[in-house]
Parts: sequence; structure tokens; C-alpha cells
Amino acid sequence: MIEIRPFRPADASAVNALGLAAFEQYRDAYDDWPAFQARIANTAGLAEAGELIVAERDGRLAGAVAYFGPGAPKPDFFRPEWPIMRMLVVAPQARGHGIGRALAQACLERARRDGAPVFALHTSAMMQVALPMYLRMGFAWHAATPLIHGVRYDIYLKHVGVTSDIRTRAQPATG
Repeated sequence: MIEIRPFRPADASAVNALGLAAFEQYRDAYDDWPAFQARIANTAGLAEAGELIVAERDGRLAGAVAYFGPGAPKPDFFRPEWPIMRMLVVAPQARGHGIGRALAQACLERARRDGAPVFALHTSAMMQVALPMYLRMGFAWHAATPLIHGVRYDIYLKHVGVTSDIRTRAQPATG
């Protein structure tokens, strides 16, 4: 059974370890792994500006994600009024049990709570589990972001409200 709940300060070291474990498989993709590793080693720090949400499975912390509502601080490539999620991480040994999807759904519920018409995230094609999951959930490619430590990321949007002035474009060919 998966329990989704708000982050507690006592979760900080476990959330930071989750971030590191989740991204370890991509270490060779980033052109400055030590710098990126330092950022993800403080995944719990996202709770300072956003809502950090955690997932427990069988009584153990198994995943986490940060939700940033409309107007909350976020990278410049996102529109300020868009709610977003960042750093959705699932422990490698807990993958395949719906934890990532449950955490993403928790963020979408918060976006609806906040009255947002659209929800955004950024991810990379190298994330061969996450990207297909987001596409199945109804996210559509919107735009490329600047490279993040040498890795291409793209913005994906999902309409969650009744109206929106956001238009998605066809995803460019990758090569």
C-alpha cells in the first residue's frame, strides 16, 4: 500500500538519499555530475519554497516530489503563473508500483486546488520511465529548456482547468 503525505523535517535525510539514488543511473549523462549531485543531495531543501510530498510503501519512504504553486519561485523557463512539480524521485528498489504516478497525481490535485488551468513539468528523454508515464497522463510537449548540466530537458504541459491560453506545439525530432 502506498501512502502519500506531506514532508516532515524528520524525512530530510531520507529524501536527500532518495534523490541521489534515483539519479545515480544518469551520472554519466551530466557534464558536471559533481555539481548536479550537490543539488540533488539537497532535495529536501525544496520544502523551503514549495510543498514537498512524500510516498511511503510498507512503512518506508519510497518517493518524493516538490510542488510549486502559481506565483511560487521557479526556474525562469516556466511561466510564473504555472504550478509545477520538480524532482519526482522514486527509490530504485520501489519502482514499478505506481509511486511516481501517485506523486504526480498529488501535484495535479494541488494545481486544481489552486485553480490553475495548466500544470507544467520538465523532464528529459533519457528518463525512459518518467517521460512515457507523463505522456500517458496527458502531458504534451511545449518547449525545450536550456541545457541542464549538458542534458536536454523539455517542458511538458497538462491542462487541468476549464480554460487556458496555453497552446502546445509538435515535439521536435530528436537526434
